[in-house]
Amino acid sequence: MSVADQAAPRRPQLAARLAWPACGLTLALLAAALLIPAHTPVGPAGLAPVAGWAAASAVVGAVITARRSESPIGWLLSASGLLVGVGLLAGQYAYYTLVTRPGSLPGGQAMLWLAAWVFDAGFFLVLFLLLLFPTGRLPSPRWRPVFGFALGVYVADLVGRAFGPGPVNPEELGPLPNPLGIEAAADLLPVIIPVVTTLLLVAALAAVASLLARLRRAQDVERQQLKWFCYAAGWFAAAAFVAVALPSVGGYMVDTVSIMLGMTALPVAIGIAILRHRLYDIDRLINRTLVYVLLTATLALTYAVVVLVLGQLFGEAGGNPPSWVVAGATLAVAALFQPLRRRIQQAVDRRFNRRKYDAARTVEAFSARLRDEVDLDMLSVELLAVLDQTVQPTQASLWLRPGTQRGGPTR
Repeated sequence: MSVADQAAPRRPQLAARLAWPACGLTLALLAAALLIPAHTPVGPAGLAPVAGWAAASAVVGAVITARRSESPIGWLLSASGLLVGVGLLAGQYAYYTLVTRPGSLPGGQAMLWLAAWVFDAGFFLVLFLLLLFPTGRLPSPRWRPVFGFALGVYVADLVGRAFGPGPVNPEELGPLPNPLGIEAAADLLPVIIPVVTTLLLVAALAAVASLLARLRRAQDVERQQLKWFCYAAGWFAAAAFVAVALPSVGGYMVDTVSIMLGMTALPVAIGIAILRHRLYDIDRLINRTLVYVLLTATLALTYAVVVLVLGQLFGEAGGNPPSWVVAGATLAVAALFQPLRRRIQQAVDRRFNRRKYDAARTVEAFSARLRDEVDLDMLSVELLAVLDQTVQPTQASLWLRPGTQRGGPTR
């Protein structure tokens, strides 16, 4: 056995030995961060979505790295989860020992400095995930300057956060100042911060553009992988919209649950795409999501309109609808569910899954002709024609039971 043959199986084993301990360390850091009674301004509800992202990234990254050690996607996810875990623990620890119970634990200033930049170091690795997903390589050599630009902005942002004076993450840690902040640069911050923020936004837009460029040229497996990522990104956007538009419904619970589901959907979708587990289910998943989102929106709008109109006609002076109006609107929505679902399913198939829609129409037309056709030869020819239009096989033949017809057509 050659040296190369011996090294080949060792590489995945080494990757697994590194990935799973890193995953365990990340989960332990997140658990410790959530258990520290620091009582920071954001509270546990504000930390839970980010902790969910870090935990999902760590687990999915470990699975990918253990099975596909050559892919940088797994390593990026593992590093993102680990850095975010360190950042959360550092922030909670620093706030506890500097604000909640001052002097109760050592190393508060050092942990505060870590909290200034480590969290962002992990979260902004998403830039490189966008540029390298799903193949682990750039779309083409022309994107190398974009990668270099993103790397430069990433490093500049981390250096600025590590040594910039002023409060560290004021939303999360309050007015705690950066212990290693360079006060001489305080006058430059009003100029530097907007510039770096703008460059980060440009880098993010360029990374998204690289993903869209891949999607436009992708075929077969790569296209399905990109669909998974776009589907998860859509869920994240929807979760962010729900958190912003409906913050008062259920207090922080709606914000926390929606954002957590949206953020954890991204690493999970990446894992499915890279490992190619049930990869082609994404088309059906997108179809069902479109159908039920449109169905829910239509039924909710119908319910609201019925209650509003009948409440104005038969309600009290304040517009409160009587109970029979609410019950009638509920029954109307329940009666509309099935027929409306079928109509929306047909509309979605006609617009986004034309092959399935055309195949269904072809089968329906053949079924209608089947009731009137008595010539067995014509039925055989039409059956093979329908099979060719719907299934599109490379070859098809029809066998008839002896005594019914001698032979049969073949295509």
